[in-house]
Amino acid sequence: MKSLFSCAACLSIAVVFCAWQVSAKDQPKPVKVDQPATSTKAAVKKKKSVIGRHMPNFIRPSSAGKEVALSDFGDAKLVVVIFMGTECPIGNAYVPDLVALQQRYPDKQVQVIGINSVLSDSAGTVARYVKEFKIDFPVLIDNDQTIADRFGAQRTPEIFVLDGQRKIRYRGRIDDRFGYIYKREESRRQELEEALKELLAGKDVSVPETEPVGCLITRKKRLAETGKVTFAKHVAGILLDRCANCHHPGTAAPFSLLSYKDARNWSEMIKETIVQRRMPPWNADPRYGHFSNDLRMTDQEIDTVVAWIDNGSPLGDKKDLPKPREFADGWTIGKPDRVFKMPREYTVPATGTVKYQYFVTPTNFKEDMWIQAAEARPGNHAVVHHIIAYYRDPKSARKRGLPAIVGTAPGEEPMIWPKGIGIKVPAGSEIVWQLHYTPTGKVEKDRSEVGLIFCKEPPRRVARSRAALNFRFRIPAGADHHQVVSSTRFSKDAELLSLMPHMHLRGKDFRYTAHYPDGSNEILLNVPSYDFNWQHRYRFDKPHHVPKGTKIECVAHFDNSNGNPANPDATKPVRWGDQTWEEMMIGFINYIDAPPKETPAADSSASE
Repeated sequence: MKSLFSCAACLSIAVVFCAWQVSAKDQPKPVKVDQPATSTKAAVKKKKSVIGRHMPNFIRPSSAGKEVALSDFGDAKLVVVIFMGTECPIGNAYVPDLVALQQRYPDKQVQVIGINSVLSDSAGTVARYVKEFKIDFPVLIDNDQTIADRFGAQRTPEIFVLDGQRKIRYRGRIDDRFGYIYKREESRRQELEEALKELLAGKDVSVPETEPVGCLITRKKRLAETGKVTFAKHVAGILLDRCANCHHPGTAAPFSLLSYKDARNWSEMIKETIVQRRMPPWNADPRYGHFSNDLRMTDQEIDTVVAWIDNGSPLGDKKDLPKPREFADGWTIGKPDRVFKMPREYTVPATGTVKYQYFVTPTNFKEDMWIQAAEARPGNHAVVHHIIAYYRDPKSARKRGLPAIVGTAPGEEPMIWPKGIGIKVPAGSEIVWQLHYTPTGKVEKDRSEVGLIFCKEPPRRVARSRAALNFRFRIPAGADHHQVVSSTRFSKDAELLSLMPHMHLRGKDFRYTAHYPDGSNEILLNVPSYDFNWQHRYRFDKPHHVPKGTKIECVAHFDNSNGNPANPDATKPVRWGDQTWEEMMIGFINYIDAPPKETPAADSSASE
């Protein structure tokens, strides 16, 4: 296998909606909904503006166990109220900024107050969170959600700025650095900071409202049990099949969805993400190719879940619950034959950009070993964006361009080769680890692992990898649809196992086309909306045969304009590079050599 990929500053923000995987077997039968809620066609209602609304005094217990009132901060010229939750990565990423904001105004000009109205967060959870993130402003617990209702807060994080008369003068986001599909090192506009400066200067806020980005706050009042669609009978099976593989304890997903309580408490977030088809993440055009790991929910499944949520998320009869699925605190591939750990624990700082970290671990293999399955498992899902485990000769000092064993990134599954297929790791090899860490707002530690399952006997066929890549491109500044083409040609018959497109933050779309020797062509995979946050490996449901002489052509487009919210800088041209503010264009292909054609047996009647 060739090297998988190298890229820095990869995003972990989108993990808030981590990949929901599906098993093709044991699918629940779709339920007929009498009055299905609008799903993909749902319209967003315009919110009533809260600018100018007066906030009366409120009193709530703080994370420290003391009652705190809004009126306690009467000396503050401005009060910044932020609605927070302990499990929303976008909100967590902003905590250091809010702590720094409070520290910049020690003269009581500005006071920051946190409000936690999230159903799944207990007082103890909030207290631990405040300690871990070293939050030095009060965080109040709004169990009955009356404060959230009073403000009209919908998400975490969501900011409200109150003036001296405690009227709302600004509502929305902190800045534009973080979104569901992007993360920028620097903001293009610091809306909160600008609003504070303008108000302190006695001016009106030039942009009084912006749209917050983050996790929806599920309301208690939405949980009245009405309707015919129940969790036990209709919804639990869908969530188990589509969501639970990622959304269970010990994974990168920020919350579990194994129980009724879990699903009810996150119901509003579930509804939004499935209606917008952000979840489960799957970017392939369904018209081309058949893939065994297709994650898409059907329209009927979406309508069923949305109807359940809109009707108050009732439990129903517990007798209708499907058999619980066990998720051991172990490995997706099963119990490994060998587990290798990073040679030491690594400390990830609270903020900033962390360069790629490389580590080396000896295998001490006495003989060549054939790998049938491999899994890279983060020691700390919160900070590990991706891992790539390579192997090399111990006499080598190389860290790049090495053959890979396995990798993991958001959306990427473990490497499991079909029976009778494997890759060889030579005797005495070393494992070279490449890790990319993304800070979470607090100091974290990690010691990741790689697990290997060996072939029980030498495989009949060897798994191979190649890449159709183009590193001689230049994307002009401001270009919104720049095309880059690459290709690779097979010199012998082959069977394709999987395809994996790779670009960075300006990646827009990616298409694989097979040009066959007879002059015909076929689209193998089309990804019309490429998302850097989900590194999907699209696995064919059965090996796809390509004859000798077939050219696989990859066509990709890049958006280097301001219209791309993930674009680090639209004013500069972009070339090939490891960093995510640079670009790559690679079409990875996993395949096996096709078996030799059998020579037809001689027709005995022909000689007679």
